[in-house]
Amino acid sequence: MEGAGSLIALPLGLMFFFSGLFIDALQVLSVLFVLPFSRRAYRVVNMVMMELLWSELIWLLDWWAGVKVKVYTDRQSWELLGKEHALVISNHRSDVDWLVGWIIAQRLGCLGGTRAVMKKSTKFLPVIGWSMWFSEYVFLSRNWSKDEKVLRDGYASLKGFPRTLWVALFVEGTRFTKAKLEAAQKFAADAGLRVPRHVLVPRTKGFVSAVENLREFVPAVYDMTVAVSKELPDPTMIRIFRGQPSVVHVHIRRVPMSELPQGGDEIAKWCHDAFQIKDDRLDEHEKENSFGEELYIPIARPLGPLIIVVTWAITLLAAAWWLLRPVLTTWRGVAWLLGVLLAVMICVQVLIMSTQSERSSTARKAKQKQLAAIGSEDKKD
Repeated sequence: MEGAGSLIALPLGLMFFFSGLFIDALQVLSVLFVLPFSRRAYRVVNMVMMELLWSELIWLLDWWAGVKVKVYTDRQSWELLGKEHALVISNHRSDVDWLVGWIIAQRLGCLGGTRAVMKKSTKFLPVIGWSMWFSEYVFLSRNWSKDEKVLRDGYASLKGFPRTLWVALFVEGTRFTKAKLEAAQKFAADAGLRVPRHVLVPRTKGFVSAVENLREFVPAVYDMTVAVSKELPDPTMIRIFRGQPSVVHVHIRRVPMSELPQGGDEIAKWCHDAFQIKDDRLDEHEKENSFGEELYIPIARPLGPLIIVVTWAITLLAAAWWLLRPVLTTWRGVAWLLGVLLAVMICVQVLIMSTQSERSSTARKAKQKQLAAIGSEDKKD
């Protein structure tokens, strides 16, 4: 991260890091003293704690950087969003798509009930990865012989979830980059498939598993299409820490789970067709810079995340003043404090790097990886 971004990220990172450690400690206690007696109570407790932690990141986009998320959907679907369990699929367009999804969930009152399928390394990220692990996110090693059972067990464990549940799945399996698009286009052309223009070729195994295991108690699929408005540059964590705004457009197509086919091959085809629809929709967005103003749903920016952040800031500042006064009277104490600040800066940097798309220096590797992954799945399908 560049100098200005680092200076701004430090106080924000300190607040998130120490409040996150406090939440993680409470989660450990809930595992020890609540989960053995009631999984339902454990989940309710964790949903509240996740609201308190993740609202800080929503504040970062909403209030600090002024990132605007515009939602497009029909009124009938809008009336149901946030009131039912759903399987959420989306293209993976930017570095902060996951935060955009959290903003929409928070607006609809179900932030604490969001769950996702993530790569296994994510759970080792300081604070945020640990909180996801305690909150029963599903983590994959990208080895289907292992992941098939992990997915099946993970989905089955969510049955009986106490409040609105959103299970998010990035079906493309990786973030969109120009190099990966070129790889996907080459594969599609060689395989006789429709060549994508704005999305990658979906990897359907995880989606098929999700539909087969969730359809019993999840009534709908939310097919989200994410596009970045031409008004401002793409959102990145560095831009967000600097307080630089962006505008993100999200189209939501609600599909009743009952309308999806039954067989695995048919479900996979439905997924491919859905991404072709996304591609066409993104074509129109490229021309109009909108998903259709008649579908635009204005959503007010809530005060909740701001109140939570102000409360955390006051609490942590008071605790720091009380704890650090005796420490700062000695050189050893000052050295210890500087070490803590350095550790927090490293953790923030790790978090930011984990959200960034691959740079051009790895373009060739990205192409090879994408081709191999798509080709391998196509053979197994």
